[in-house]
Amino acid sequence: MLALPEGSVDCVFADPPYNLQLGGDLHRPNNTRVDGVDEEWDRFDDLGTYDAFTRAWAEAARRALKPDGALWVIGSYHNIFRVGAILQDLGFWILNDVIWRKTNPMPNFRGTRFTNAHETLIWAAKSPKARYTFNYDSMKALNDDLQMRSDWLLPLCGGPERLKDGDGRKAHPTQKPESLLYRVLMASTRPGEVVLDPFFGTGTTGAVARKLGRHFIGLEREESYAKVARDRIAAIKGPADLSLVATTAKRQAPRVPFGLVVERGMLKIGQTLFDQRRQHAAHVRADGTLISVTAYGDHRGSIHQVGAAVQGAPSCNGWTFWHFETPQGRMAPIDLLRDQIRAERG
Repeated sequence: MLALPEGSVDCVFADPPYNLQLGGDLHRPNNTRVDGVDEEWDRFDDLGTYDAFTRAWAEAARRALKPDGALWVIGSYHNIFRVGAILQDLGFWILNDVIWRKTNPMPNFRGTRFTNAHETLIWAAKSPKARYTFNYDSMKALNDDLQMRSDWLLPLCGGPERLKDGDGRKAHPTQKPESLLYRVLMASTRPGEVVLDPFFGTGTTGAVARKLGRHFIGLEREESYAKVARDRIAAIKGPADLSLVATTAKRQAPRVPFGLVVERGMLKIGQTLFDQRRQHAAHVRADGTLISVTAYGDHRGSIHQVGAAVQGAPSCNGWTFWHFETPQGRMAPIDLLRDQIRAERG
């Protein structure tokens, strides 16, 4: 990482060793051995050694990030709290901790603890003032038009996606599912940006980056993993049309004033708008403002001002708050009319 130009990458996704501190083999009730993580790269002499290792890679990642770049790091209860503290010490600004809740976690065979059914991702900006990327609308669309939450229910990597070596064994013990990286990259990067993965493993980050039209840099010191990653990514073709993976946010779309909707006759002067539950109502005025209909006095102003006033709220997005009645008798947000005008403009 220190060989990379300073401030050259847009996003870092790090899946470092977890320092699992396993004390011996784990067996199932039928006495078969659990294929866990016992590789040399996950062993550290003590917590101090692990902390020094964490600080070293995190400092290098910070150096490589652009000022508005962001970092994702994934871990378990063995290491994520230590990693989080070190990131804060280095000046990173934590945006979210995301819980990856596994649909098919490994059971606790000994029955001595709760089944460990999740891992934690930390999403952090380089500084509190960084203008980091968050593709809010894309995340909402992925989640059936509901705000994406910070708990993600996704399965472990398995089936055909699980890469195997020549002997039929796992090519990597901690291969992450592509669905996890898909969500990370869709949320926080744009097509053409550069994603750095300093613990590349068998190349999940690179595979998903290529599918989504992002560039990637993968660092991996284990040649067996690197070879699997090279072969895997070489078989993937990127999108033929980058517009298919674009993540344009509504706030970046061309501005459309509400007055234009009225001028175009898409809403009539005097037409009544309602909130979704029909608890509040307002009339459309000729100048593109509203006047509320209430027994407690009227409110006049923009769609945002009147929406806030009738709710007694400090602010309001009038485009999503106010609804009109369609010819079919259904309620629809006035934002649909704005989208129609934007579509006409291309």
